[in-house]
Formats: sequence, structure tokens, C-alpha cells
Amino acid sequence: MGRTVSPTAVRTTTTTDLRERGPLSAALIRGLTDRDASDDHVAEAEAAIARTDDIVRDDDIQLALFLLFASSYGALPQLDPAREWDPDLIATRRLLEDAFERALRASVPQPPLPEATVDAVGRALFALAEADTGPSLSRYVAKKATPEQAREFFIQRSIYTLHEADPHSWAIPRLHGRAKAALVEIQSDEYGGGRPDRVHATIFAKAMRGAGLDDTYGAYLEQAPAITLASHNMMSMFGINRRLVGAIVGHLAAFEITSSIPNRLYGDGMRRLGFGDDVTDYFDEHVEADAVHEQIAARDLAGGLAEDHPELLSDIMFGASACLTVDGWAAGHMLDAWERGESSLRTDDPR
Repeated sequence: MGRTVSPTAVRTTTTTDLRERGPLSAALIRGLTDRDASDDHVAEAEAAIARTDDIVRDDDIQLALFLLFASSYGALPQLDPAREWDPDLIATRRLLEDAFERALRASVPQPPLPEATVDAVGRALFALAEADTGPSLSRYVAKKATPEQAREFFIQRSIYTLHEADPHSWAIPRLHGRAKAALVEIQSDEYGGGRPDRVHATIFAKAMRGAGLDDTYGAYLEQAPAITLASHNMMSMFGINRRLVGAIVGHLAAFEITSSIPNRLYGDGMRRLGFGDDVTDYFDEHVEADAVHEQIAARDLAGGLAEDHPELLSDIMFGASACLTVDGWAAGHMLDAWERGESSLRTDDPR
């Protein structure tokens, strides 16, 4: 039987304490924090890709990608901003992205392509979500999760949700016309509609504090398993690369379509466990907001983009399928661990 994690047992990562998970991430930590560091991370990236048998679940590679993307987000203050556009670091990121994308395209089912019209794409995206048979983490949280497991859920989700919406915002300058207008409408709500206290990442931070957790971004990075980082890295890769704008649009459409009902269940689970309004507010906010967003994302954003740019249709559907598939893998990781009575968090401590 594995261990269960309580709030007092969870380790946090300080702003000066980034821990490597192998030679590649060690080299990248040096490269992203030290202007005089050598560029051995390029060779380490090639070696890491050659030796892995599962890039999606490879701790060293996924942490390396996460750190490279974090540099562009400005998510971790210990990363030197002057290193963001270092050509060797960009070369390493491209090596890792190419290998990661190949792995995803090989393992994520490519759904049938609908006609490139607003109505057909919208219907296809809702049908894809309806047909998804991935594990239901939300139902488990609603009915079975312990308080410790609920806190683990917050820790896992913090990797994305403490800067919620940012990966999808990369697409705004890459879009035009009705697709751009639809994305901005969704993102405006995500960022609070002009109210700083209603920014979704801020509401989630409040929920973490209400659950007795540290709301500092990256505080639990050391304990995030590779599959959790992979889910976030996939969003970042789709968003930051202009050639993958179709994939990030499809990802957001699937994300919004599958949000409203699960968030109602998450809120019910948190109330069952005795958490207060400061914790449940985040989930309640998304029940109403995402019921509206799903229509805008599926039809006006994804359908509008496909109708205006039919050449992006395949990537739109791939991005949607990738969202459902990889998030299903991450949810399955948590459920499998909890059903074994173990923690879903990464517990390897090299010290």
C-alpha cells in the first residue's frame, strides 16, 4: 500500500530550488538560469529522445519541456528572462517539441473529418466529446475522494490552472475575423471581464488557499508527475507554435465542451468534503460560464476557423482529440493511484 499525502506532508519548491529529473533537465536548469552555462542541453536532448520508450511519461523530457515553456510564460521567476530567446535553447525546445508531437500524432486517435462548415464542425466536436470513454475523475471526486485526494487534485491541477487560459491566448494574434472575436470573447471571461478578483486563475488560487495549500505558481512542481506536465506541455506546444493554431483551437473547443458538467461534480465533491465557498467558488463559476463557452468555442471559434481555413480542419480535430486523450491519461493516472490506496503525486526524492 502506498502513502497518502496530507497538506503537511506535501513538499513545496522554493524560488531557488528547481530539481532535475535527469541529465537533460539538469542541463536545462543550468541553461535557463546561468548566462554562462554551456549548451550541452542540445546533446542531452538528442540522447534523451533516443533512450526514452515513452516521451509522454518521461520525467526528464517533460520537465525539460515545461521549463522551456515556463521561460516564455514568465511563470517561474528563477528563470533568467535574458535566456528566453537563446538560439541553443530554442534548438533544444524544437528537438523536444518535434519528438513530442510525433508521439502524440502516433498515439492520439484522429477522428473522422466533418465538412468544413460551422454547423458540421460544431456537431462533430460535440459528438467527439460525447463518445469519449475516458475515466471520470469528476465523478470520483463527487462521490469517493478523501480530503487528502481532493488536495492532490488541486496540486495536480495547479500546474495549468494557476495561469489558466494563458496557453490558449497564444492563438489570439494568429487568428482573424470571427475566430479571433470568438476566442477573445471566451478569454475575456477567463480573465475576469475586467474584474481582477474574478480572473479564473485568481479564483483557483483562492480555492487552493481554502484547501490549506500554497498558491504560489510552481510550489508543487517537484511532485507533478510527467503525465501532468505533458498535458500542460501539449497546450503550450500547440499555442506557442503558429503552425499549430488549428490544434490549439480544437483543444480549447474540447476543453470547454467537457468542462461544465465535470465542474458541477467537482463542486459537489468539495461540498461533500466540507470545504467552504472559498473552495467551491471556482467550480461553481465554471458551471455557468463554460455552458456558454462551449457553444462559442465549438461553433464560432473552431467551426468559423475551419470554414474560413479548411486546410486547418485536420489539426482542429486532432487538437480536440488530443485534449480528450491526454487529459484522460492524466485522470487515469490519478484514479489508478487512488484506487490502489496510493498517492498520485510524484514521490521520488533524490535527496
